[in-house]
Amino acid sequence: MARRIRVSGVVQGVGFRPFVWRLANELGLTGWVRNDAHGVEIEAQGPAPQMAELLARLRSDAPALASVDEVRVQDAARHALTRFSIVASVKGQSASATAIGPDVAVCPDCLDEMFDPANRRWRHGFITCTHCGPRYTVTRALPYDRPQTSLAPFPLCPPCECEYRLPADRRFHAETTCCPLCGPQLALLDARGQPLAGDPIALTLERLRSGQSVAIKGLGGFHLACDARRSEAVQRLRRRKNRDQKPFAVMLLNAASLASYVHLCAPERDLLESRERPVVLLRARAPCDALLPGVAPGLMELGVMLPTTPIHYLLFHEAAGRPAGSAWLNEPQELVLVMTSANPGGEPIVRDSTEAAARLAGIADALLDHDREIVARCDDSVLRPLAGGAQFIRRSRGYTPGAIRLPRGGPSVLAFGAHLKNSVCVTRGIDAFASPHVGDLDNAATCSFLDETVERMLRLFEVEPALVAHDLHPDDYSTQAALAFAARHGLPTVAVQHHHAHIAAVCAEHGHSGPLLGLALDGVGLGSDGAAWGGELLQVDGAKFERLGHLRPMPLPGGDKAALEPWRMAAAVLHQLGRGAEIGERFPNNGAGAIVARMLAQGINSPRSSSMGRVFDAAAGLLGLCDRMQYEAQAAMLLEQAASRHIERQGWPPAMAGGWRIGVDRQPDLLALLGSLPGAVDVDQAAAVFHATLVAALSEWVLKAARERGLSTLAWGGGCFLNSLLSSELRQNLEKNGLTVLAPRRLSPGDASIAVGQAWVALNSLEQ
Repeated sequence: MARRIRVSGVVQGVGFRPFVWRLANELGLTGWVRNDAHGVEIEAQGPAPQMAELLARLRSDAPALASVDEVRVQDAARHALTRFSIVASVKGQSASATAIGPDVAVCPDCLDEMFDPANRRWRHGFITCTHCGPRYTVTRALPYDRPQTSLAPFPLCPPCECEYRLPADRRFHAETTCCPLCGPQLALLDARGQPLAGDPIALTLERLRSGQSVAIKGLGGFHLACDARRSEAVQRLRRRKNRDQKPFAVMLLNAASLASYVHLCAPERDLLESRERPVVLLRARAPCDALLPGVAPGLMELGVMLPTTPIHYLLFHEAAGRPAGSAWLNEPQELVLVMTSANPGGEPIVRDSTEAAARLAGIADALLDHDREIVARCDDSVLRPLAGGAQFIRRSRGYTPGAIRLPRGGPSVLAFGAHLKNSVCVTRGIDAFASPHVGDLDNAATCSFLDETVERMLRLFEVEPALVAHDLHPDDYSTQAALAFAARHGLPTVAVQHHHAHIAAVCAEHGHSGPLLGLALDGVGLGSDGAAWGGELLQVDGAKFERLGHLRPMPLPGGDKAALEPWRMAAAVLHQLGRGAEIGERFPNNGAGAIVARMLAQGINSPRSSSMGRVFDAAAGLLGLCDRMQYEAQAAMLLEQAASRHIERQGWPPAMAGGWRIGVDRQPDLLALLGSLPGAVDVDQAAAVFHATLVAALSEWVLKAARERGLSTLAWGGGCFLNSLLSSELRQNLEKNGLTVLAPRRLSPGDASIAVGQAWVALNSLEQ
């Protein structure tokens, strides 16, 4: 029989064609395989049993980096073929239906070669094969072939060309393959951009060990690195980056090197060593602050990542004294590097040497650069391990732009996402592609990056959107960019309420259709009534939602300032409790406390919000844990830490009797809870009581609504669910009472998921 077979999904750049070639030859089939704009196309001829085995093994035996979404088969004409071949790729005339894989870490086989002195790729900083290396950040267009990557300017030398053309070789059509003779070259540049003579890796390590900061070019941009064990180096980098207290991530060679710094269990180790190589938040050991002074001041967690690129490994190899072989890769090593995104505070990650010279002036002492272009910026992913899995804090390098399969398809939608932690989303058929992390749209550079990301996503996936989705807030740059795009292209738009989008994103990734309850807890989002929302209980059904209830609104004295200064939220609580006279004495702040007390008394510049995020801030402010935040969510993190310390010592305390009420207006009132906090003898105990009472209040609220509405499923979203105490205990309470809880798994609970939710609401709006 003869069959034409279409395989779609992430099947390009992952060794799928040589896999098919080997499989067909093993089975004695004739025909050919090739890439095109739709994925991989196969024409095969042979006996029926072997053909059936081929079709089954296309899924079961696919390469590790592949993701097979669909295998379609149709009859084909017979031809006089005597062998099975890999033929040239074709660019289709119709829209693309394939996808590009994410960037992954260098594989063990390549590491073995890189550290073998007899191998021609000994210490080659760009070693790669079909099983590892860059994909998304080097690809300009599909199908994924070398001429469409940033390796196009590097013609292969004869030995590399031979490997590239040999189907049985691990580097057959490894589009980024190269060697020291034909590949990109490393260079260390001084702060003025002038190359320095000598071995770039050795020179870089010398500078790091002397206390300097070096910008190191990675997969999706530069990192800023310094010696994490040198307090003066860390503090100097903080001053230059204007990053007073926000924690840095660190890079170590392997899990064995982590023993002095963090607690590590098997699932956490698996996450660290995964091919995606995210930053993983791990519980710090007691000596960590002293051993890595100033890296994560006052925090119970340390962000840790292992090397991703060959260049990272070369730095550790140099520090180890250039040992031969690979055994040293599993031995503890002393080098610990701060590894943080190279950017001025709040701006996108720096991508090339021209940007680095301009944007990192005065921050980096030198640049470890190379001449392979980064086509697309892509920051590091950040995850927190949870029981039974992990939670995305930031979903980016290693995971994006992996598709999220929707419950159903429709016309393509372009969604512009939220103002904070922005990412965008395009849909194609039943796939939603979320972009890498863009960032907070508070500066011109990040706004430009949003525009750049939109154009890249549309071009890469060959999508022509039929509909544009955006947030309700008219002043957000994401909204303005969406409306401008729609106007230029003559497209209709859909405005999606922020918290509706949070819940819709969870529905999309879980494939849920039909009505459910949605609990959205975050900092702020514009409500459909024009007010600031953030503690919402919704009923969601596709493109429709109903606001069933919300937290009792609290005044925000000073408006946006209240989100940065938790003492202001503490003052708001005292005012609502009728204890406004205490504000000036408890929070003098050079007279600002008295001013805030008058503002609250007179209702001046004190808009109201139902935000759960501000409730956490109020609790932290009342307990004296944080008066002014140096970075986002610092107050909530310190509050969670304090509660964790008590719970780990003594277990969960009982919820405070009478600590909340749910009135006929469906507004849970936590004032009694907040009012009790200042009198607590033990801050950690008070923080634990706060969490226990909050969980009890939310549980009563949700379960009451579920009974009244006859619903048994709840989806939740919003940045407050990054609090693991809240999310784990609330889930346990609700499931114990018969509710099914859907939580974000492949997306962050925070605003990075908003674009996917907007896209799903927009698709549903076409049906309703």
